[in-house]
Order: sequence, then structure tokens, then C-alpha cells
Amino acid sequence: MLKVLVSKCRTYRRFYETQSIPVEELMELVDLTRFTASTANSQALKFRLVYTEKEKENVFDSLGWAGALPDWSGPEKGERPSAYIIILCDLSLGKNKPIDDGIAAQTIMLGATEMGYGGCMLGNVKRNQLAKSLDIDPSLYSIDLVLALGKPKEEVVIVPVKEDGNVAYYRDENQIHYVPKRELKDIIV
Repeated sequence: MLKVLVSKCRTYRRFYETQSIPVEELMELVDLTRFTASTANSQALKFRLVYTEKEKENVFDSLGWAGALPDWSGPEKGERPSAYIIILCDLSLGKNKPIDDGIAAQTIMLGATEMGYGGCMLGNVKRNQLAKSLDIDPSLYSIDLVLALGKPKEEVVIVPVKEDGNVAYYRDENQIHYVPKRELKDIIV
């Protein structure tokens, strides 16, 4: 059952923007992270929920969307995320928690998938711009990751890595998104 959930938990970059995510469900997703591992049990991560139109616009304007798709600047209006969860690190409790960020982000994404949503973990963020627009004090919190969430409006297909070893994701003329993955035999040493 977990393998099915993990295989369905893909990166989505286009959404049915008008299908909102209730704040209570966003809070449920963040609540999952309270039970995950944390470096030295510091529990330094904090979360900022973004779901109002103005704040969503501010977040969107601070993001870079797909490095492997240089001709695509991100989802169009109507296909943008319904909500965002920003992962912050409380600097009074620690700093530089990339392992914690990854664990929390994947846990949230798995929970979102189980709820019928999809998302994208974004590290390409104009952090100063975002902090200013959301009134996040950079002396108190670092902005580590932005999770874009919504009802997926695209098909993502897992395919084998090509013979040349290229693992870059790509889209076809129908905007189907392909993600090459290595075979099990290729990742066991």
C-alpha cells in the first residue's frame, strides 16, 4: 500500500486553480510533520500556510518552476496552485536542517496525495522577496522550501531512464510529463 502511495506521489506543476484546499486540510498536512524524525529532535521547522488570493500571488511571483523546461516559466493563470505551505526553520532552535526539510516535505506530499491533491517542492525561491511580501522576519526564520499544492491538472508518467543515462524530465506535444526513473537493479550496489 505504501509503494502505491509513493508511486502516485509525483511532482505536479499545473493544477485546477479554482479547486481550493480547506485550511483545515492544510493544517492536517502540517500536523503530520510533528511525528516525523528531526535532527537532534530540535523540531526547528515551522510552517506558513498560504491560501488567500493576494498571498498566493506574492508566493507565485517569487518562484522558479522547472529547470529542465527552460522554455516554460510556470503555470498559467487558472493552472496555478490552490495553496502553498512554506517550510521555515526557526533560527532560535537551529539552522541548516536540509534533512528535516526533506522529511517534512515528503511527508506533506504523501499526505496530500492520500487526500487527492498533488504538489511540487520548490527550492528555486526569491527568498528575500518572499520574506518581505509575507512579513517573515529573516532574522527569526529561514525560508527553506515552498510546497505548491492543488488538484493536479496534468498527467505524470514514470518511464525507464534512457540508454544514454539521461534522467531529465520532459513533456510531449500533449503536455504529458515524463519522469525517467532508474531500475531497482541500477540502484543497488
